[in-house]
Amino acid sequence: MKVYTKTGDKGTTSLFGGTRVPKHHVRIESYGTVDELNSYIGLIRDQDINPEYKAILIEIQDRLFTVGAIMATPPEKEVLKNGQPRLNINRISNQDIELLETQIDSMDAELPPMTHFVLPGGHTTVSYCHVTRCVCRRAERLATHLNEIEPIDEQVLTYLNRLSDYLFVLARKLSHDLHAEEVKWIPRKNES
Repeated sequence: MKVYTKTGDKGTTSLFGGTRVPKHHVRIESYGTVDELNSYIGLIRDQDINPEYKAILIEIQDRLFTVGAIMATPPEKEVLKNGQPRLNINRISNQDIELLETQIDSMDAELPPMTHFVLPGGHTTVSYCHVTRCVCRRAERLATHLNEIEPIDEQVLTYLNRLSDYLFVLARKLSHDLHAEEVKWIPRKNES
C-alpha cells in the first residue's frame, strides 16, 4: 500500500465505501480525533508503568481502531447490496465497555475517596494521562455531534464516555503508584 495517493491534494478525502467529503467534515474530525487519542494512549503506554496497564492500553488502542473504522463508514455505505456488512470487523461490544468499567472499579478501590477536583499534573506520566483524557472528551463531543447529523453506533458513544472516565481514574492511580502529589482544587471564596 502506497502512503501517498495524491487524491486528497484538493482538500477532500475518501470515506470507507468511496464517498468523498471535505477534510474538515465532522466525520473526518471525529475519527481524526480518535486517531489523535490513540496516539496519546501510545504515549502513556511508552512510560514506565505497570505492565498490566500497558496490556489494557493495547486493548484500548485496538478498540479505538475499530471506533475509527466505524466512524469512517457513512451509514449509507455500511451494508453491501447483498446485505453483507461492508465493514467486516467486530464492533464495540458490551464486553469492551465492561472491561473499562471493571478496570475503573479495580483501580478506584485502591484509591482514597475523591473529595475535590484535582489539578492535572504531579508527574509527567500523570500529565500525559490527563491530556489524553481531554482528547478523549473532545473525541466524544465530536462523535455526539456526528451522531446528530448521521447516526453512528451507540456503543461507540458509550465506549468513548467510559474511556474518558477510565483515563481519569488511571491518572489518579498513576499518581498513587508514582507517589506524586495530587493537588486538590479548592475554589477561592468570593471576597466581595
